[in-house]
Amino acid sequence: MDRNSIDWFGPLPALTTPFDTQGNIDETSFGDNVERLIAAGSTGFVVAGCTGEFWSLSAAERERFYKLAVEIVDGRVTVIVGTGAVTADETVRFTKMAEMAGVDGVLVLPPYFIKLTDDEIYAHYEEVSKRTEAPILLYNIPANAVNALSPDLVARLADIDNVVAVKESSGDWNNFYKTLIAAKDKIRVFCGPSSIYGVPAATLGADGFIDCFPNVWADGGRPLYDAAMAGDTGKAATLQATGRRLTDLFTSEGRTLYPATKAAMDMLGFPGGGTPRKPLQPLTGEQRTGLERGLAELGLL
Repeated sequence: MDRNSIDWFGPLPALTTPFDTQGNIDETSFGDNVERLIAAGSTGFVVAGCTGEFWSLSAAERERFYKLAVEIVDGRVTVIVGTGAVTADETVRFTKMAEMAGVDGVLVLPPYFIKLTDDEIYAHYEEVSKRTEAPILLYNIPANAVNALSPDLVARLADIDNVVAVKESSGDWNNFYKTLIAAKDKIRVFCGPSSIYGVPAATLGADGFIDCFPNVWADGGRPLYDAAMAGDTGKAATLQATGRRLTDLFTSEGRTLYPATKAAMDMLGFPGGGTPRKPLQPLTGEQRTGLERGLAELGLL
């Protein structure tokens, strides 16, 4: 497999996982968010990734969530699900669950918590590929996973049979651009923090965006991608500035990204928000009122 084995492109929102008051997955709210974003022009979704609080889901919940996403989307757009875990055995287990559910691909983190060498990371992905069949989207998010997929390592991993794409979420433009240059001829490259530098990423050849911020934009973030691809610099600059300000708003004054995303969705009347799972805490007090004030100042509320 390689970049030509798939047709993934454009804005693929990283979906939140909504929970009901008992802490169960709210399947109706999840489905409503999927429908909203498909109508807004999303070309696919990433389910049970970092934004989806995958680390809080039991194995049974992850399996059910894979099936649910496929059922709701029903072939209309791409469905990629997170199957990453610390060990190859566990990653293979989740990947086979995803294959049985009928997903289009799997998002695989490098093993996390324990610091590894590049060779150890490579061996992990190679084993997962040999034991599974689904197209693999590499996931570089070293701030969360500890282990980084450097541009040189991504170029090596691109030669593994099932690897077809990478989500580059380092937040470092130089690292993203080096990865794009090193790997784009072999695999597809998706920009993670598109709210920060999605426009230059797309302009220089990124295949699309995978980000949490489409969850809080009424248009699902599609215009950011379209403006960049069309060379509409004025519109692209305005939208990129809004994304930059949203990023700052969601991660300042004691707020963190995922609880802020869910709180903003609730404030904006969008489905898919609600309470994050512990140890994350919902926003309260000034954190919440400051978020609401910021959304209003940006003209989104």
